[in-house]
Amino acid sequence: MKTLGIIFSNIHERDIPELTKVRTLASVPFGGRYRLIDFVLSGMVNSGITNVGIITKYNYQSLMDHVQSGKNWDLSRKNGGLTILPPFSDEAGGGVFNSRFEAIKSVASYIRHNDADYVVMADCDIVCNLDFAPALVEHAKNEADITMFYREKDVSKTDRERLIVETDKTGRVVKTCRIEGAKGVHKVYTDFMIINRRLLLYILDHSVQWGISSFSRDILCNTKEYKIYGYKLDGYCVAVNSLADYYKHSMELLDADVVRELFYKGGAGIYTKVRDSVPAKFTDTARVTNSMIADGCLIEGEVTDSIIFRGCHIAKGAKVTKSIIMQDSVVDSGATLNCVIMDKDAHVLDGRMLSGHPTHPYYIEKEGTI
Repeated sequence: MKTLGIIFSNIHERDIPELTKVRTLASVPFGGRYRLIDFVLSGMVNSGITNVGIITKYNYQSLMDHVQSGKNWDLSRKNGGLTILPPFSDEAGGGVFNSRFEAIKSVASYIRHNDADYVVMADCDIVCNLDFAPALVEHAKNEADITMFYREKDVSKTDRERLIVETDKTGRVVKTCRIEGAKGVHKVYTDFMIINRRLLLYILDHSVQWGISSFSRDILCNTKEYKIYGYKLDGYCVAVNSLADYYKHSMELLDADVVRELFYKGGAGIYTKVRDSVPAKFTDTARVTNSMIADGCLIEGEVTDSIIFRGCHIAKGAKVTKSIIMQDSVVDSGATLNCVIMDKDAHVLDGRMLSGHPTHPYYIEKEGTI
């Protein structure tokens, strides 16, 4: 079955303003060498989806530098492959898109000129190793119009406004509602969906006439008009809703079971941009415990329970604990870091002592010096 993948790169940027000030959410670094988009993009490729469009809005230079032609995901192709969809101004709407529905509407011509049977739409805020193929089979088997991906979780721990999905015994969605006021474990929509391409184009063509401006409010809640089914996501699957969530889920990568579940599930890997660099170097003064150290690093100090991205330098006498140090950052001699997130190319000078908390990590902006 022919499938088109659509990835939204900017939808949830307001949730993490610190990390998305100079980049899209899709290109936020994660796990030592990856970007958030790598997970959903790799999932699509591993599922046999070889035609993928990435919708952008602003600050997408780092995203373009990361994905480039898509060759690291085997998407550099003569037919299909990876397409960056820049923001198109909606003259009738008065500017660039402000919602997921407006974003899709702005690239309707791209969807129209594709011969896919189905469209898989996904955000970049979910970290998981997802195989879309079984869901596509279920979608076709159910003769569904739309399939909504959900995960079962305690909604009291969900900050972002999401939809709760209620299904009957056949898996068909009978009701969707907002998460406000709900308690306990529910089926929470992840903003991943499969929709029939012809139906999507029909909705887009009649959206003004019917007053449709939102997927969640005008389409997904209309369970009588559309044949909507749910699809449960199993295994490790988390949402990056805030800086605290980013820190928490990054630290979870220090658990070997999480790494196996996320990066090696079913033999399907997570792909990213290849950066040729020398192996990490550890001097005789280095002390490293339960940490993830990427290539190209020079470690001379102490690193404990931390994630160190490519090309970082932890000087002799420095102590880094429970922290995330992004690419090409430097921690000078005598500095002490605890629960700190250092963005790319940041620099902590000699003798500085910085400490945050797991729920409120101390953040140093890109190219910042303290």
